[in-house]
Amino acid sequence: MIKVSKSFVYRGCTDQPDIVDGTSMDTGDGASLKLVDQFCYLGDMLSVDGDVAVKARVHKGWNKFGQLVPLLTNKDVSLLMRGKLDKSCVHSCMLHGSETWPVKKENKLTLQQAEND
Repeated sequence: MIKVSKSFVYRGCTDQPDIVDGTSMDTGDGASLKLVDQFCYLGDMLSVDGDVAVKARVHKGWNKFGQLVPLLTNKDVSLLMRGKLDKSCVHSCMLHGSETWPVKKENKLTLQQAEND
């Protein structure tokens, strides 16, 4: 049984004619579900255009970088090891789930800028 009061429909997943007023969808049994443009699923932000996911992942990558600054700036750790640490932790965190993002010039540019900074 679905609890309609806590349920919603992702606008990117529906093109059905049951949409009532642009903000809700009729379920057919007198109840209506709210239409949303973005939501968090298993820690990832999903949105209709995909921009929210990219921005959220870039933010998480910068957070991971911030956590690793003591190691990444430590002169006792070799440059090769610091590079591997950055690539394996920061970049993998930033690009997690990227295979599901829509490929847009803006999203590509955002990721390139984050990688170069």
